[in-house]
Amino acid sequence: MTPFQQQVRAYLTNLQDEITTRIHGIDGTAFVVDPWSKAPGEPLQGNGITKILEGGPVFERAGCGFSNVRGPRLPPSATQHRPELAGAPFEAMGVSLVFHPRNPYVPTVHMNVRMLAATVPGKEPVCWFGGGMDLTPYYGFEDDAQHFHRNCRSALAPFGADKYPRFKQWCDEYFYLKHRDEQRGIGGVFFDDFSELGFEQSFALMQAVGSSFLQAYLPIVERRKDTAYGEREREFQLYRRGRYVEFNLVWDRGTHFGLQSGGRTESILLSMPPQASWSYRRAEEPGSPELRLYTDFLPRRNWV
Repeated sequence: MTPFQQQVRAYLTNLQDEITTRIHGIDGTAFVVDPWSKAPGEPLQGNGITKILEGGPVFERAGCGFSNVRGPRLPPSATQHRPELAGAPFEAMGVSLVFHPRNPYVPTVHMNVRMLAATVPGKEPVCWFGGGMDLTPYYGFEDDAQHFHRNCRSALAPFGADKYPRFKQWCDEYFYLKHRDEQRGIGGVFFDDFSELGFEQSFALMQAVGSSFLQAYLPIVERRKDTAYGEREREFQLYRRGRYVEFNLVWDRGTHFGLQSGGRTESILLSMPPQASWSYRRAEEPGSPELRLYTDFLPRRNWV
């Protein structure tokens, strides 16, 4: 591991600690801390720490994982944009989280920041970064969406005025259920295979995204977590969580990368909600807040 890679690892482990400490402060439930390492002889080598909170009063499930793994060859999901690196040995490290709140008026959130480094014999490692954050509400609120996107824009502003609109569009296009012709949520920002600013500035951009997460999400949680709800809202929340499961299993490159490369399945799938449901040809009532999610919030739009 190069000194630069050690610097990335230190940032990521500190970020995981900071986020889980703040979430524990809101929920009151302790995270289960599960350090792990890959056994000798497995396809991947490395280690990580999975932290997960389940059954809390605010978060029904909140998983935040750090991983640092090495493998003999990059899987296809990591080289589709870099064919010259196909089959190269690699190292990957990142923090990934998905928080599923109990209250249907609090949105589910996802955030991920990561670095991949591939080594071609006789050359310096080729490093690139990826990540982003996106919000998946069950009941839409304009001020929540605007707050989340304003924070995403502010985080990226020091790196050029083009970054937020470019990464927002990337997020809209990525978190899209093609088989449903439907967005997963209201988006945010997303970037991948990113190295165009050089190592130090590309790493700084990744840090800016990761470090802005708490300010983007926690004010929304505080605003909505005590809102009264009933069986109707809970039923709709579980139905919409089904869409989340569909995206993560069918389309998500991170899930595919982890499973294709022989990663730790329990940690890869920490993004799954504790409960979800499906209905056949469900139709929402005209004028209902449930229908408004589809008409006013899921279609792609500019929030700032």
